[in-house]
Amino acid sequence: MLISFVIPCYYSENTIGKEVEAIVDQFKDQEGYECEFVLVNDGSKDGTFDVIQGLCEKYPFVKGINLMRGFGQHNAQMAGLSYASGKYIMGMDDDLQTHPSQVFKLIHKIEEGYDVVYGEYPQSKNGFFKKLSSSFNKFTSRILLDMPAEIVATNFWIITDKVRDEVIKYSCFNPVLDAIFYQVTHNFGRVDVEHYKRESGKSGYTFRKLVRLWLSYWNYSVMPLRISFLIGFLSATLGIVVTFWVVYKKITDPVLPMGWASTLCLMTLLFGAVLMVLGVVGEYLGKAILILNKTPQYIVRESINVEDKE
Repeated sequence: MLISFVIPCYYSENTIGKEVEAIVDQFKDQEGYECEFVLVNDGSKDGTFDVIQGLCEKYPFVKGINLMRGFGQHNAQMAGLSYASGKYIMGMDDDLQTHPSQVFKLIHKIEEGYDVVYGEYPQSKNGFFKKLSSSFNKFTSRILLDMPAEIVATNFWIITDKVRDEVIKYSCFNPVLDAIFYQVTHNFGRVDVEHYKRESGKSGYTFRKLVRLWLSYWNYSVMPLRISFLIGFLSATLGIVVTFWVVYKKITDPVLPMGWASTLCLMTLLFGAVLMVLGVVGEYLGKAILILNKTPQYIVRESINVEDKE
């Protein structure tokens, strides 16, 4: 049985070689299993692709993909999925936090008949800010994507080849694999795995990139539009209530002076709500324009150990 490992690589010249070697060692003790690797260099300017080239020369089952620029983790994974040929495809990080010693926990779990299996971390080794952002993403994804609480999406997953065949049909410029998985199937499994400390370097996710990733969830939900409608409705209702209150006060006390402060506060509230709703609509409109302009999901500069694709 062939297992494909899709690993996006971003400034990982010090770790990706160790990760591949460690996974190969895991398979030496497992009969009936073979492995292949699809290593995708996502715009790294260091020696990451040089290391990938060395691994491709050493192992014929290692495929190297060099992208034209940095497209992001999920885009790089989509590129790797297009080149994977295993019965099962596993997604991992390049920093040894998703550790090779845990891969067969996911493999044995998906063999029970699941379409997608996530490795869940009882104890995460990420920093406070990363944990906080991950918790926020998990909470909002359940609202936006209507995912059940028992599905805890992580960056350590394994899928079947049938799921992969459906996932790679998605051509939007900013994919979110967790959302696409849930659109393809609801047959999810989970298994506890140990989360290791980062081998070297630091996370490539800045605050700006995390915000962009969160906004990508909007591609799969109209919930923000519904929330903006609700805010607009509540603001309009408040305006009507205040209007009736002003008319009532003027009738009961004609000499009552009506100050500019209350008018200014009401205008600020209503115009703020209108601008926020317009911002939500503008976000969807901007995404639609980028899709119409056929913004590329990824562009491959060169590939190694890969047959020419039509």
